[in-house]
Amino acid sequence: MTFEPEQLGQSSQELASKLRELRKRAGLSGVRLAARCHMSQSKVSRIENGKVRPSLVDVEQILRALDAPPAMVEEVAALARLANTEWRNLRELRRKGLGTRQAELKALEESSSHIRFFLLSMVTGLLATPEYVRASLAHSTADTRKAVAGKLERQAVLYDSSKRFTFILTEQAVRWPLVAPLALAEQMDRLSSLTYLPNVRIGVIPMGAPTPRAPMNTFTIYDTSLATIETSAGLLVLRDDRDVSSYIEEFTGLEDSALFGEAARMRLSEWSAACRP
Repeated sequence: MTFEPEQLGQSSQELASKLRELRKRAGLSGVRLAARCHMSQSKVSRIENGKVRPSLVDVEQILRALDAPPAMVEEVAALARLANTEWRNLRELRRKGLGTRQAELKALEESSSHIRFFLLSMVTGLLATPEYVRASLAHSTADTRKAVAGKLERQAVLYDSSKRFTFILTEQAVRWPLVAPLALAEQMDRLSSLTYLPNVRIGVIPMGAPTPRAPMNTFTIYDTSLATIETSAGLLVLRDDRDVSSYIEEFTGLEDSALFGEAARMRLSEWSAACRP
């Protein structure tokens, strides 16, 4: 099934209304439906009022409990997929402002306990030196001072020992010449130093290392509830359990191909030395 990008993430209230309508047609109370679905009555109520975004599994359980006809199952399942997928194009992100985007990311990071990053072509802001951060925003025609400050401020979350971070970077991401050679060497040295943080794992995948599949995009996974995929045109946000699980599976395969700990530090040291005269 395919959707127009502008449809994504826009059907939450429609989905809630449709599920409430189906329950009433079936002559069931919220309490009886909750019992059939093995959910709490409060969760069913929040779903029907649009206060909780149900996963596709939640929706399937409700539809089975209501014995919905096949045509209705297909319609509601499509709404659920739309509600759990969001597309943010670059125009929207730029309209909101780079500083606003940093605040959104900070809130996501503060509310998550384990964040996984796969970095295909660049170093992420959490790991970047100030010079690298400024260079990463150099293409913008807007005032980037707030965004630079926001990126650097977000780095404090790495020192929160209650959280876990796993970063996997390709050799291309580490060595991409976004900054001058000496500044790039300093960026690699920072990556190496961060590997000593007890709650931070940084892995690198050298060129030529076998991987279970060819990764196509940079992506980030927040716990097991949300995944974001970056493209050159915008950002895809996935909230459905099965979509997020597929990215966790891909990330786990890439972990098996990456070098960590002392092996990663040795490779970073080699690459850093190659940048110095």
